[in-house]
Amino acid sequence: MTAAHDRPTPAVPDPQETGRKATQELLKLLELDDFNGIRTDEDIFVGPVHEQPRSRVFGGQVLAQSLMAAGRTVDPERAVHSMHGYFLRAGDSQEPITFGVQRLRDGRSFSARRVHAYQGGVPILSMIASFQTADEGVDHFQPMPGGMPDPESLPSTAELLAGIDHPVARYWAFERAFDIRHIDAPLYLSADPQAGARNAVWMKTFDTLPDDPALHRAALAYASDYTLLESILRRHSLAWSNPGMSVASLDHAMWWHRPVRADEWLLYVQDSPSAQNSRGLAQGRIYDRNGVLVASVAQEGMVRVPEL
Repeated sequence: MTAAHDRPTPAVPDPQETGRKATQELLKLLELDDFNGIRTDEDIFVGPVHEQPRSRVFGGQVLAQSLMAAGRTVDPERAVHSMHGYFLRAGDSQEPITFGVQRLRDGRSFSARRVHAYQGGVPILSMIASFQTADEGVDHFQPMPGGMPDPESLPSTAELLAGIDHPVARYWAFERAFDIRHIDAPLYLSADPQAGARNAVWMKTFDTLPDDPALHRAALAYASDYTLLESILRRHSLAWSNPGMSVASLDHAMWWHRPVRADEWLLYVQDSPSAQNSRGLAQGRIYDRNGVLVASVAQEGMVRVPEL
């Protein structure tokens, strides 16, 4: 029998290589099949799923795919500027998702679409998105907070979780399309003793994305669901590893203000103004590296802790 100390050490994946592969998988997720334009009373699209450690579809994936489906029914000159969605059921990461798009309105400047994402014949997400032709008008934004460290000075998720042999840790470290760099103490394994209702991360895809503005906006929606609820957990000294804790996104709203590239570093600043009745509200602002506000996000999440 081979002694434990004689066993070969498992090879550690290269996070840049696995990250680039995950980015290419994200692009495949966003390539929806329209079956040559088949319609009922809705435009129909089908999208693949990305397997998750807990067999549930990542909410950001359904958001991003729903936006891509809606955008396929809109004049390309009209970009999505807002969406409001409700997560109705947990998705199964073993089953493709069908997207039904209802064309609610096409006006002179705006188009509205309703999207239902279906699995097993029932909706798992219901969303309304609005698209607008570019226009001139007043322009201002809340400045980016000062004193933020550069992303290159912060450890990657792979570095933070190195040596942890757990399916969720391996997924976070090596199978996500986005490079996430925490500015505040990460909550993967332990709580933050500072207990403030705020969170901030730098993020970007590991690989370069095609020059398609709709794709970058959908990719940003995908990433906006990664860390937003951490502002709630941090306030109550909770970590993702807390035994028996249950966290789930209930809804998601997003506004795109200005052009954005999801493959360049973006600062995601988050805070939580309230938590009550096993629900917490989180808000986020996303800035590019030049300090320009490109998007805003809001989400209510369920947070259930056994001892509370």
